[in-house]
Amino acid sequence: MAEKKAGPLEPKSILEQASMQVQQSIQVEPLGNLRRTHTCNQIRPENVGQPVTLMGWVHRRRDLGGLIFLDLRDRYGITQCVIDPDAGEAFSKAERVRSEFVLAVTGKVAARTDKTINKNLDTGGVELVVESLLILNTSKPLPIPVAEDAQVDESLRMQYRYLDLRRPLMSKHILMRHKLAKAVRDYMDGQSFMEIETPMLMSSTPEGARDYLVPSRVNKGKFYALPQSPQIFKQLLMVSGQDRYFQIARCFRDEDLRADRQPEFTQIDIEMSFVGQEDVFAMVEGLVRHMWSSVMNVELPTRFRRMPYSEAAERYGSDKPDLRFDLDFHELELSGGPVSGIVKGFRVAGKGAQSRKEGDAWVEMAKNSGLGGLFFASVADGEVKSSISKHVGEEALKAVAAKVGAENGDLIVIGAHADRKKLNAALGKIRLEMGKKFELMARDRYEFSWVVDFPLYALNEETGKLEPEHHPFTSCHPDDFDKLKNNPVEARAAAYDLVLNGNELASGSIRIHNRDMQIEVLSKTGLTYEEIHAKFGFLLDAFEYGAPPHGGIALGLDRLVTICAGVESIREVIAFPKNQQAQCLLTNAPVDPTQEQLDILALKIDPSKLG
Repeated sequence: MAEKKAGPLEPKSILEQASMQVQQSIQVEPLGNLRRTHTCNQIRPENVGQPVTLMGWVHRRRDLGGLIFLDLRDRYGITQCVIDPDAGEAFSKAERVRSEFVLAVTGKVAARTDKTINKNLDTGGVELVVESLLILNTSKPLPIPVAEDAQVDESLRMQYRYLDLRRPLMSKHILMRHKLAKAVRDYMDGQSFMEIETPMLMSSTPEGARDYLVPSRVNKGKFYALPQSPQIFKQLLMVSGQDRYFQIARCFRDEDLRADRQPEFTQIDIEMSFVGQEDVFAMVEGLVRHMWSSVMNVELPTRFRRMPYSEAAERYGSDKPDLRFDLDFHELELSGGPVSGIVKGFRVAGKGAQSRKEGDAWVEMAKNSGLGGLFFASVADGEVKSSISKHVGEEALKAVAAKVGAENGDLIVIGAHADRKKLNAALGKIRLEMGKKFELMARDRYEFSWVVDFPLYALNEETGKLEPEHHPFTSCHPDDFDKLKNNPVEARAAAYDLVLNGNELASGSIRIHNRDMQIEVLSKTGLTYEEIHAKFGFLLDAFEYGAPPHGGIALGLDRLVTICAGVESIREVIAFPKNQQAQCLLTNAPVDPTQEQLDILALKIDPSKLG
């Protein structure tokens, strides 16, 4: 006979068995007609003497012998409840109550004494003197703490996400997400935008990542794709004359995950007719200012900075530069010994006294980033000191110090590489890490910038083919139409990103609305005329029926909330996220299909293809 496996509801420890014995001896009571009069964050000194009914979870329990104190919690806050022996049955029940029991308590509000006021709670000036208590449900000992923000393994938190979300900090994140989404809807409605839903089941479109495919039962052997974005549909809405569209849209991309990626994510999707780039900028700046003002209580400037893509790459080594700190690059005239190729450097104020160990760590990071060489110089008493001075000469180093604006006590970081793009990218990583190490990134500072004039295409070095830098529905920059035909790799796109503190917060473009230009842009990626019509014939047809000039943008809601909440990972601001293997540890998705499900869909799994 096979060994019987313990079910998920069977006790797994002596502590849990004891807890369950206590629970079994407690009579759980029905709610009946009783209703709460206030939340656990509503009562104030002006409520003293009033009868109140609260409902929530036991956050903490303290038994002081003659008195029992219960901190009752709901998503709104915490109220201290006090039960004395004169409460009779309520006191008897309170003696058996444990953390995370669900209670309904009724009593009168009393003022706390000056010595017992809790200034850390909104309700800290009062307490509820309990007269009656209902135990609405019991709770086993929790696998993760919710009463305090202890360090807990993330996998365990995701497995018990319904408990993790009870933590006040997590509840605060979810509330902030709600408020930001509400601010979007309020603002967009005031700007004559309509919220319109677009399909989840659609055809596959080339947008830079792998699609999630959904097999069709009705059309066996055929598949839908989950949308990487509503891009084509929002353009068709412009053709349909809807003029101003927005949607808080769910999107799906099958790509490798990291802290700021999820297989399913949410974006604030926007499209407008009869606009140019600056019109989109003005609308988005107004939206962002409204969100920050109404949710963060922070006033932002009326106009954000504009920066060409080429400047961002050359000065900061990134197309999403963090502008909360300087450390911008200067091209240097320096050569000799190990210093060769293109040379760039930047100044770090007051950090000239680097140890050998610290320098070696930066050099190792530079090597891992593909940098050919990383060198240091420091300024002290008007002299520039460096291990490369014997190779490049003291006068050349003085010129370097002058070029980067270095003064006494400053550190000069110098990088060299034969490839400009690789040099910029590697120095960009060093710059960011130094910004973190030297604590130059103030969390309460918000530096927005529009990065504009991206390349229209990128050359895939492996295939030798051109690929859209943004997506294939982006219009060519109006000054580069000739380059599109004759030298497409040099053509700029009418594309733009909104960058915040080193994060790509939004990405958009002025779209193609002309059939011939759309075919031209797609053909440059290697698609044949037949392939273009097979994939995008419906869009090309639409462009022949009076398509207006239009443009738009999509803001990443998950990333936006992450920045506003001051956390590192978007998993902290999503109610039910996936882990880095795209798994839901709560529901165990994805799961193996049954044979019946496969048969209905006319599918068969090849075991040799499984990992």
